[in-house]
Amino acid sequence: MKSHRKELFFELPSRRAYVNITAQVEKCLAESGIKEGLLLCNAMHISASVFINDDERGLHSDFEKWLEKLAPHEPVSAYAHNLSGEDNGDAHLKRQIMGREVVVAVTQGRLDFGPWEQIFYGEYDGGRRKRVLVKIIGE
Repeated sequence: MKSHRKELFFELPSRRAYVNITAQVEKCLAESGIKEGLLLCNAMHISASVFINDDERGLHSDFEKWLEKLAPHEPVSAYAHNLSGEDNGDAHLKRQIMGREVVVAVTQGRLDFGPWEQIFYGEYDGGRRKRVLVKIIGE
């Protein structure tokens, strides 16, 4: 069995954003030479997420509105976490909801997606460099 590891880096200027990283992940898969196996893609920061969904602008707007209702950024004093001097308590909760990672089957050298599925990086506390791990195992 072979394995391949690669890190993707992001430094988004906005506090929150959704970035379609499918093409970057597919490039990692092509570099690996693996034709059959599994691909893990996970955010390596506790205020960011990786998830699979549709690449549709309205849906992304819905994510933003829904997450802000569930874990609003302000007032920052609402979060015990922020007593440490941080202002990102909401970002940790948003990450928990949207997820840390995805696992995708690799079949005949391609990501084995359902219709409309794409991989996204979700940023909830932007403004600094963060990374995403892509780990592929198989033959």
